[in-house]
Amino acid sequence: MKIKLNPDQEIVNTIREGLKRTGGYCPCRRERTEAIKCMCQEFKDQLADPGFEGFCHCMLYYKSLQD
Repeated sequence: MKIKLNPDQEIVNTIREGLKRTGGYCPCRRERTEAIKCMCQEFKDQLADPGFEGFCHCMLYYKSLQD
C-alpha cells in the first residue's frame, strides 16, 4: 500500500488552500467535526480496507495497492 498526493498540482494547491482556510477540515464538506479533519475518518477507514484503491473524498490523497 502506498499513499500519495494527487498528481494534479492544481487540485493539490486548491485543497491545501481550503484546508488552511477551514483550519484543517475538509473544504469539500459543510460540517466541521473531528471525523472530517484531514486526513478524514472516511479515508482512514478506506485505508484499512485491503481491497480499496482510490482517492479520498476531496481528491487530495490517493491510495495505491501497488508499492
